[in-house]
Amino acid sequence: MAQEITFPRQFSRTQRFSLGAPRSFAVSPDGRRVAFLRSRGGTERANLLFVLDLSNEAAPFERVAADPVALLGGGEEHLSAEERARRERAREGSAGVIAFATDAAVTTAAFSLSGRLFTAPLAVAAGAPGAPGAGAVELPAQGTVLDPRPAPDGRHVAYATTDGALRVIAADGSGDRALAHESDPEVTWGQAEFIAQEEMDRSRGYWWAPLGDRLLAARVDNRPVQRWWIADPANPEQAPLEIAYPQAGTPNAEVGLSLLDLDGGRVDVAWDRAAYPYLARVHWSAGGPPLLLVQTRDQRRQTVLAVDPVTGATSPVHEESDPDWVELFPGAPVWTPDGRLVRVADDREADARVLVVGDRVLTDRSLHVRTVLDVTAEDVVFTASAGEGAPAAEIGEVHVYRADTRPGRSTVHRVSDAPGYHSAVRGGPVTVLSSAALDRPGALVRVLRTEDGSTAQVARIASHAETPVLTARPVLALAGKRRIPAAVLLPTGYDRDRDGLLPVLMAPYGGPHGQQVVAAQNIFLSAQWFADQGFAVVVADGRGTPGRSPAWEKAIMRDMAGVTLDDQVEALRALAEDFPLDLRRVGIRGWSYGGYLSALAVLRRPDVFHAAVAGAPVTDMELYDTHYTERYLGHPAEEPEVYAAHSLLADAPRLRRPLQIIHGLADDNVVVAHSLRLSSALLATGRPHEVLPLSGVTHMTPQEEVAENLLLLQVDFLRRSLPSA
Repeated sequence: MAQEITFPRQFSRTQRFSLGAPRSFAVSPDGRRVAFLRSRGGTERANLLFVLDLSNEAAPFERVAADPVALLGGGEEHLSAEERARRERAREGSAGVIAFATDAAVTTAAFSLSGRLFTAPLAVAAGAPGAPGAGAVELPAQGTVLDPRPAPDGRHVAYATTDGALRVIAADGSGDRALAHESDPEVTWGQAEFIAQEEMDRSRGYWWAPLGDRLLAARVDNRPVQRWWIADPANPEQAPLEIAYPQAGTPNAEVGLSLLDLDGGRVDVAWDRAAYPYLARVHWSAGGPPLLLVQTRDQRRQTVLAVDPVTGATSPVHEESDPDWVELFPGAPVWTPDGRLVRVADDREADARVLVVGDRVLTDRSLHVRTVLDVTAEDVVFTASAGEGAPAAEIGEVHVYRADTRPGRSTVHRVSDAPGYHSAVRGGPVTVLSSAALDRPGALVRVLRTEDGSTAQVARIASHAETPVLTARPVLALAGKRRIPAAVLLPTGYDRDRDGLLPVLMAPYGGPHGQQVVAAQNIFLSAQWFADQGFAVVVADGRGTPGRSPAWEKAIMRDMAGVTLDDQVEALRALAEDFPLDLRRVGIRGWSYGGYLSALAVLRRPDVFHAAVAGAPVTDMELYDTHYTERYLGHPAEEPEVYAAHSLLADAPRLRRPLQIIHGLADDNVVVAHSLRLSSALLATGRPHEVLPLSGVTHMTPQEEVAENLLLLQVDFLRRSLPSA
């Protein structure tokens, strides 16, 4: 008899039910095809590149454009240290084709496997789907390949290499050559630096000109960055891994830009890099000259610059400042095809995050703009959540909108037509809409075509993700005077008359860029499993979390610890008035910022929290990176008292509640020194605690056995540690 699968095993082996789900969509501008990635099943890690052919909408069909197993001859992938680092920054745990780029017409895709360069045709003749993967070929690249990208015209493919070069090769495999390369291994071309990948949401290091005849490339000099070493104590025969880690208050990498011609010409781009050292965004389209978004180190000022493609000189297009910080947004700033600047801005007076095209503000405080998805001369497609003061019925929802940008027009139309959490990719008349909801697991992916003002579904893209063995049943609410978005999950089959009050498990992230209370079932699956172990699980998104208003996000300036912890307490106490929460038995668990918040809770509010599980916690803010930490706390040399107030180390003598600390020894984001220093401080004051070191584990926990057993061990700890009823 087959053994029944448990949720922890299923949760880990499916990588949180992400395997088998379609992702990374690219839509051709003529609306005839959609390229995307998907593995063959819910436990298969290797993604294949697929094409959905829409040339005959009466009979759309999928075909495999690239099968990594076939292309590698059945062998295993071998990843370079640089590729592993890129995947860690992107929190990427799958395999096979994990990313691809296309030409402007979406007729050719380029991708890397085991550091080798491949291309695949995406446009096929009408008729039968053809042989799976037919036409995918390897190009004879030099070195170990990173981030290959076809030119917009498809005639060349550029790629970075692990030895720091930026190279280009013709689409037929001829003429491979280096466009930029230096002998110093600390200088790289065409790659994003650590801080851009980890904190700025910029993974790219080069950009093609619209005509495909030049590139704009980043030159990164890591020599100023201090060196840290990540060792693997379980394998002492291995040398530690050296990383360039820009710790708060220390030098960053020096980042410049150059315009590179395919024939070897080079023009350096000039801007005041001393005043604006952070290169946050780059955009190059036919709508205007190349655009740069650069920031001051304190992130209170940023400037959009236009680059003269002949001389490399820059001129300001738009400047903005904020007394706290200026936020970065995916997809902006960009040009419209007719040369208007598209940006997202914070109106602090109205407490609104708005969409701006040229000199026109197209949205008001009823919408909180999140990302810019697509821009044409007629409209802008973007995502937004409801603004401050939204009704409880809209908690956690994110929708796709289309704003008409034509002169004299001001309509904003919602594209997503049902409650939930939505995202989209558009190409010409076709939109791929991905929709998650509270009443079903996973996401529904629909292909929509818009013609003559009307929209109709023309296809669906199937998901092969496994169906969870449990169903999450979160109840969403706005808690307390601050109307804190929260979710409460009770055990399946709970009966208040029979079961009475329940021990509480707070499960926050609770910090910047980490919204957890969203209208999607999958994010609550692990919380439901904990609830089914006999807890009332509470997830609360207090101030500092995204998706509500600028003032809500920026309330944590200089006081992350106090504000985020206060909101967890307020949400807990307010929800206890309506839900069966036993406030005499309250545990808290979290990872990363949630781990910090969990340890903070038992150290500073033992009157409220009775046990904590702190996973990969930041315990000393001075040990974290520049761009993130200095944004909220300032420079440590200028505001040491702020950093001292956020450190957990001085609080060690105050611990009188059970604390379990979990940390991956290979973590190069929140290094294990955070947990070790806290443990040492606790030991020095005689405070008992538990430490669970994870050998070979990074900030992610993709290993199946590790992910599964972490859930089981946390439940065991909480049951042992919380007071009896």
